[in-house]
Amino acid sequence: MTNCETFCELNPGPKNSASTVFERPEPTDLLTTMTKYKLEYIWLDGKHPVPDLRGKTLIKEFDQPPALGEIPNWGFDGSSTMQAEGKSSDCVLKPVALYPDASRKDAYIVLSEVMHPDGTPHSTNARATIENDPDLWIGLEQEYFLYQDGRPLGFPKNGHPTTPQGPYYCGVGYKYMGSLARKIVEEHLELCHAAGINHEGINAEVAKGQWEFQIFAKGSAKAADDTWTARYLMMRLCEKYEVDVQLHCKPIKGDWNGSGMHCNFSTKYLREVGGKEYFEALMKAFEENVPEHIAVYGPDNHLRLTGLHETQAIDKFSYGLSDRGASIRMPVNFIKNGYRGYLEDRRPNSEGDPYQIVSRILKTINSVPKIRQMAA
Repeated sequence: MTNCETFCELNPGPKNSASTVFERPEPTDLLTTMTKYKLEYIWLDGKHPVPDLRGKTLIKEFDQPPALGEIPNWGFDGSSTMQAEGKSSDCVLKPVALYPDASRKDAYIVLSEVMHPDGTPHSTNARATIENDPDLWIGLEQEYFLYQDGRPLGFPKNGHPTTPQGPYYCGVGYKYMGSLARKIVEEHLELCHAAGINHEGINAEVAKGQWEFQIFAKGSAKAADDTWTARYLMMRLCEKYEVDVQLHCKPIKGDWNGSGMHCNFSTKYLREVGGKEYFEALMKAFEENVPEHIAVYGPDNHLRLTGLHETQAIDKFSYGLSDRGASIRMPVNFIKNGYRGYLEDRRPNSEGDPYQIVSRILKTINSVPKIRQMAA
């Protein structure tokens, strides 16, 4: 598809404007040394129930590495991404985060929200639904499978491996890991670090060909931003290895673990005040909103949340100390610390939208009255 975006850019107008007026860039000042930067705008499309990633590159000159505020809004054809009709197809990309892209020279990834031309958030823009809480801490544990030729790496062409799951978890050696998966995982880790993504760790998971990375960030949207960008980096990296990233929560039937995206969360109140009374009120709110949470915790979760393989059944709610079979796990020292710290919601699955997940968790937290005031 070709259009004038190849030759001209969206007029950025005032900062964060949603102008859709196209104009030719000003001629470069010949006395100024300018560098052509590759800006890879990435966004979420209109696919339901979980969006896919899209991306395209804008070449723009700067006299020094650009800051987020210098990155212009851009546009795209929403009729090709399930976000608009052909008769009114222009959608606007509003940059919200900037990541150095180590896989390309002079390059950045520009994570963007999708907006209407009038500047209002598009209906598919789940990021815009997250309440602002700079003191919210979020940790996401992204599990996934690496697939080649329609099956997990290391699986035979027909059937399953002769060794059942178990030794693959945090395993080592060609017998369990093969020769390709760790290469991809390590390369992805370096790309994320170069991008400034706060990768907390990586490990091989319980099933063969299954892996996990963990991302932690402070603020309502940062961990979700980083997780979507890390997914993009992994998917793009795997292209050169002819490997696919499989995010479905239960791609292998039978006695094999599904994939989750456990969400660890902590508010300032939970860290500093907590208490048993507040904790029990919080758990009651989570129990009363089970359908609302499950609705955004990823598709086909009934295949994963069965009560087996370290899960609670999808139609039940429970919490427990160090209990990986519970809906919400309390870390081992949570009660000892006065019901203070963080909690782990183990229900979100690997294909879920981090924005929708964090938004729902925060809404439930904010519905619970605080028992005591925090010290000033």
